[in-house]
Amino acid sequence: MTDPTPAQAPVSGPAQPSAPAESAVPDPDDNRRQVLYWRLLARLFDPEEQASLESASLAVVEDIGLPSALLDPGASVDSVVQRHPELAAEFDGLMTPGPEDDARDRAAEVRRAALVSKVLLNVFSTGSGAVTAEQLARWQSDAGWLERALGCRPGDLRGGRAGAGGQGVSPTGTGGGGRTPDLSRLIPAIGPELGSLEAGLVKRMRLREVLADPRLAARLTPSMSLIEQLLRDKDNLSGVALANAKSLIRRYVDEVSAVLRTQVEKATVGDIDRSVPPKRVFRNLDIDRTIWKNLTNWSPEEERLYVDRLYYRHTSRRTTPQRLIVVVDQSGSMVDSMVNCTILASIFAGLPKVDVHLIAYDTQALDLTPWAHDPFETLLRTKLGGGTDGTVAMALAQPKIAEPRNTVVVWISDFYEWRTDELFESMSAIHRSGAKFIPVGSVTSAGRGSVNPWFRERFKDLGTPVISGHIKKLVHELKTFLT
Repeated sequence: MTDPTPAQAPVSGPAQPSAPAESAVPDPDDNRRQVLYWRLLARLFDPEEQASLESASLAVVEDIGLPSALLDPGASVDSVVQRHPELAAEFDGLMTPGPEDDARDRAAEVRRAALVSKVLLNVFSTGSGAVTAEQLARWQSDAGWLERALGCRPGDLRGGRAGAGGQGVSPTGTGGGGRTPDLSRLIPAIGPELGSLEAGLVKRMRLREVLADPRLAARLTPSMSLIEQLLRDKDNLSGVALANAKSLIRRYVDEVSAVLRTQVEKATVGDIDRSVPPKRVFRNLDIDRTIWKNLTNWSPEEERLYVDRLYYRHTSRRTTPQRLIVVVDQSGSMVDSMVNCTILASIFAGLPKVDVHLIAYDTQALDLTPWAHDPFETLLRTKLGGGTDGTVAMALAQPKIAEPRNTVVVWISDFYEWRTDELFESMSAIHRSGAKFIPVGSVTSAGRGSVNPWFRERFKDLGTPVISGHIKKLVHELKTFLT
């Protein structure tokens, strides 16, 4: 008789149930988190609410002790925080990196999902139709909360008032646990999208009607998108509307100037000139050197140091008069760069020993040097739009180069020109003359920029690669040359 096969083998004793696989046990927190995110996706792609998702999400939010206002699309983040101030700290740094997966708090992730959904839905679901000044202000406020959730300051990603202040991410956050995307890639990508959304809202707003009403105009918050529309439409405004437009432009200019000026003033103003004797005043006293040089006068018995000579720091610096020539493409695609660089030129114009010249061009060139110290007046004299012909700007810029070694030419453009060879040859001539030539593509606070590949490759071969990205890069280059 043969042995039974495994399938036929008798079973001795009671059967022992096997332990269920860990993955087979549903995690209620995971389910609740998925409900909130499914509702978010459904709302983003279809404004009509899904009754089952809405009721399930409401049950989740109430169960974890959060206000139901988080699910109200008509409630701004500001209004939620005003009613529940304890949530403000949770929104700050909400989407910055947290603990790894194996250490995460699943209950905290559900809370985090509710807060993240609120911010994302308010910012990315912009609806359709006409936009009021109040709706634009609310969107700008909600976008500011999203920037705070990403660890940035309000305005950093959109290139707004804090636009020149940097786009770094705070390493800390007070949001719940969990793993988030790599922000080093997310933040540069999300900034242009926020700017595009804001620009779309501004275009949908009846701006002329809003500007004509001081009450409505007072609700507007200056931003790059709004400034662009004002500069495009300023010739069609008059009276109260024009006055309100100028007020908004000046507010924006003043706010960005304050940030850029701080960066510029951090620079030194030249090498120490040791041929000039130091000024013998207390603030220049070099305590460490004075002690070191007088150590031979130390009295061990009295435990006292006798000082017979004081040493002072040299503070006088060598400064050579420098000429800064800024050429700005004022075609519509370069408005962000034009605004930032016009403001930057005015700041350098206020530094000693720096002679600033400013030229704006499209198919015609305009010498704005007499107003270079005042970016507000400069912007009012620009006219956006049209094509680009850099040769007309070069005709104004070249005669200004009197001493090449003490001259820097900053050329801001996307370099989509129609006289490419002729313009590049004249730029190469400036470089060969000994002047410093700095080609600049996008110097927006966070926006996307496009540079003609033909020019990009030739500038690289010339040894003067195109600067693009954050305006801090240009500030650094100018400080290096001018100080």
